[in-house]
Amino acid sequence: MFSIFTNINRKAFINAIMATLTVIAMTVIGSVNLQNFDAALIIYFFGTISMTFGVVYHHSVWKQRPATQKYWKRTWEFIFSKDYPIYMKEVILLSVRNILFQRFILPRGKARWFGHFLLATGCLISFAVTFGLTFGWMHFTLKEGTTDMYETHMMGFTVMTFPLNTIMAVILFHILVWTAIMVIIGCLIMMHRRFVDEGQIATQWFERDWLPLILLVAVSVTGLGIWFDYSFLEGKMSQFMAITHAITVALFLMWIPFGKFFHIFQRPAQVGANIYKIEGKRRGMQVCPHTGDEYTTKMHIEDLKEITKEMGFDLDCEDGKSYLDYSPEGKRAMLAKAHLKARQESGTYFG
Repeated sequence: MFSIFTNINRKAFINAIMATLTVIAMTVIGSVNLQNFDAALIIYFFGTISMTFGVVYHHSVWKQRPATQKYWKRTWEFIFSKDYPIYMKEVILLSVRNILFQRFILPRGKARWFGHFLLATGCLISFAVTFGLTFGWMHFTLKEGTTDMYETHMMGFTVMTFPLNTIMAVILFHILVWTAIMVIIGCLIMMHRRFVDEGQIATQWFERDWLPLILLVAVSVTGLGIWFDYSFLEGKMSQFMAITHAITVALFLMWIPFGKFFHIFQRPAQVGANIYKIEGKRRGMQVCPHTGDEYTTKMHIEDLKEITKEMGFDLDCEDGKSYLDYSPEGKRAMLAKAHLKARQESGTYFG
């Protein structure tokens, strides 16, 4: 009955519990002992707590993999080395290029980049605003003694004052409307690609590829429904729209650790992988003994040798070299030679 608990990764479970308790503590502190916590957002809060536990557990298990762990250690080793200024510059440039502007997608097509950029930007802004409101870290109040001035409060401090009926008010009060539109357009671009791209049609799965997009559209459409209701329907459907939107958001948040959107939390690690490649090139390239061509970095091969030995694989060759020293082309040639040798020893080349 309790066998399911024997497979739980203890370290990841402890990390997830600690992260969850940290979020709860930060909510209490940031909302000034829950004075600014909006009980109407309790569904969002429980969804966020579930997401936090799942994401940290998944991320901790992922980071324990030998290859991931090696990348992780190497990245911090390089960043805090004597070349700290160089690598911090690279970290900032890569973060702006690949995380803020999603430029790594551009080589795969302009339409695909645009859709991905809208999705990423819309989601990240929505997360920032939604989490800030849900945790009680941010709220708006009418300035005392006025009827047309609002104040923005962050963790108990007033950080901005702005008048109603201004561009600033429209942007702040409708920021989730703009991000919802961005996300819907991005989802439609991605859905269109999955309808017409033959490669995607042949390999896509509903659970992995379509369900995340459908959930995002549901969250965005129900969010727009709340805005449409109070803007044009005088709030006649407010209760229905609010509950429907809260349920879709909670489902989406709880789905993140187990679906495709977990890569949101993996993407920053790609910056570390790029730093690893840069340092590897500085230390020298690996030359394939068979082809004589450079194909990767020496550091990468040495780390692979270390990891494979830790995992119990012996890839050393009889001539003193390692199977990992060879490029993909070299490995294919070695396999072909092994087949030829086996057939020669058997006395027949066919059959």
